Amino acid sequence: MPEQQPLVLIVEDDSQLRQYLTTTLRSHGFKVAEATTWEEGRSLALQLAPDVVLLDLGLPDGDGLSLARELRGASRVPIIVVSARGREEDKILALDMGADDYITKPFGSGELLARIRVALRHSVDPAAPPPSVVEVGGLRMDFLMREVTLNQKPVRLTKNEFDLLAVLIRHAGQVLTNGQLLQEVWGETSKAHATYVRIYMRSLRKKLEADPTRPRLLLTELGIGYRLKPELDSQSE
Repeated sequence: MPEQQPLVLIVEDDSQLRQYLTTTLRSHGFKVAEATTWEEGRSLALQLAPDVVLLDLGLPDGDGLSLARELRGASRVPIIVVSARGREEDKILALDMGADDYITKPFGSGELLARIRVALRHSVDPAAPPPSVVEVGGLRMDFLMREVTLNQKPVRLTKNEFDLLAVLIRHAGQVLTNGQLLQEVWGETSKAHATYVRIYMRSLRKKLEADPTRPRLLLTELGIGYRLKPELDSQSE
């Protein structure tokens, strides 16, 4: 039986960009639904249950941020913001509102498709148990044994280093804000701040990167947070 085509809902009022997105996605095997307004986007998202939502922030009848928050409250559908707003504050706010990723216009088709593939990989049954072992390229994490190897060689990590890397590798390809990492690793009641994340990321890079000053795996999203780059997408971004 042929594999079902993923459905992407595009919520975008710019007709030229919407046509470009639709043509690109269909040529790569995706089904596409289109919405041009906040209300239409909300309605189609609830009716069609798409696999991914591409969401513009500047909609004619409402802010896409509020739509991201509403969709996230109703489902776990991956939301990728596609916007001309390139300020760090806008990106952080969108991610905090429930978006999974953020692409700034203009962008290439390769980057778009890579981000969608990442989103689909993370769109799993929330009731399914997480895998006990995850591998990205030559990096392997065994969560039960709390062991890490790089190119089959053991890597000794502290508790916080392991926990930070665990969050990044479970969300490989996704942008995680400093706030999200702090909450996942140190907890809501902790007094830790963004400096902690930076210090431990520097330490992880020394242990995992061939050249820590030019990281290829643990990437910085300037002013926002960090992303672990999946090897499969390394040629697509």
